Amino acid sequence: MEDKAGRSALFETTPVPRAFMTLALPVVLSKIVSLVYNMADTFFIARTGDADLVAGVSICAPVFLLMVSLGDLFGLGGSSVMSRLFGQHKDEEGKRVSGFTFYGAIVTGILVAAFMLALRTPILHMLGARDGVLRYASQYYTWIALGAPFIILTLIPANQLRTEGLADIAMIGSVVGSLVNIILDPLFIFTLGMGAGGAAIATVLGNVATDLVFMVCIHKKSRKLTIDPRLAKVDLATVGAVLAIGLPSSINNLMNSFGTGLLNRNLVGYGADKVAAMGIASKVNMLVAMVMIAFAFGAQALIGYNYGAKNKARLREILKFDLLVQMVIAFVGGAVLMAFAPWMIRLFMDDVVIVEVGALMLRRMLIGLPFVGVFLVCSTLFMSAGKSLPTLLLSLSRQGIVFVFVLLALSRMMGYEGVITAQPVTDVLSALLGVILLKAAKMEI
Repeated sequence: MEDKAGRSALFETTPVPRAFMTLALPVVLSKIVSLVYNMADTFFIARTGDADLVAGVSICAPVFLLMVSLGDLFGLGGSSVMSRLFGQHKDEEGKRVSGFTFYGAIVTGILVAAFMLALRTPILHMLGARDGVLRYASQYYTWIALGAPFIILTLIPANQLRTEGLADIAMIGSVVGSLVNIILDPLFIFTLGMGAGGAAIATVLGNVATDLVFMVCIHKKSRKLTIDPRLAKVDLATVGAVLAIGLPSSINNLMNSFGTGLLNRNLVGYGADKVAAMGIASKVNMLVAMVMIAFAFGAQALIGYNYGAKNKARLREILKFDLLVQMVIAFVGGAVLMAFAPWMIRLFMDDVVIVEVGALMLRRMLIGLPFVGVFLVCSTLFMSAGKSLPTLLLSLSRQGIVFVFVLLALSRMMGYEGVITAQPVTDVLSALLGVILLKAAKMEI
């Protein structure tokens, strides 16, 4: 009972900066480890020196983002509902939501794997895989598709453990999976000579390791979550509440997948080196962007709990602190990467053309980081509060409708320069939309 009271105090009475950091820092640390894995994955692939191989893996990025989006359907949708239920002290209802989303993710993963394998060739062509790139993209795609149930499942406990104040356990599961990934990458890519396919297998096995850790931790440590299928039954109203937030969250990642695919299609005509450079630049940009995302979503349980408890004064304080954190990271982190852009690209691939092109792409992306911070705070607030319409509108904006419009318009007006400038312009417009929606909903920070 004392432990349970301590967890409630974290959400209700602990000073905001301390509560925020207690929940967000483990998320940040796990994302940093995940970033190290992603950077290592890109590093090992790039060390092959084969631009077609790097481009093939980069072209498959939307496939992985698709799986993340489906995981968020249950993970973010479920955690949003659960955090509000816990704020209202309806713990048993929250537990049933956790069981429903856990098994919903497994079934969805199996269906996705079957669908992606059945339509492998047309999907790869749609993503822009051609000629020498197609072989490597096909290798990576096949193994990632087979691992869909394990990849999608990791998103459920990773999001929901924080609703109980168990952010440190969520971090442990993510760290274990990333370490498995990092260890297996060079073994499969180089020692066993499996190339792109080896990188994908390492990714899948890392997610399997994470799933196993999460299942053990939920069984041993959690009082509010469950993996018992007998507790996975919820009514239609609850399913609707999960989907009301889960679908916009899922659409957000689907839009990321779509946007990345569209960007690659627009770049591939300028050469495989441009696609490879964008893949590397995007990974480097995520060094800062992923930390910002981790802080934003690390605070989600705290925001949802206090919204559910109707503690408006504490909620406003949380949001102001959240925005401050986002701005500090965006300006400081962005300035550092801006200064060292060529060096960062060269770490992955020491090719004169790719370093020059990648550094330019990276610097363009970094311009939009402060606006990404505003977008994240607005998006997280709407998601945590269960506001489905503004959550949906923001999900459709940054990598969706707004990005498509900006990319097509700028590419037509400016060609290649327009393609690599589309993202920061979209970030500015998406942040503006978020602020307008906040004012319209009378939820100003």
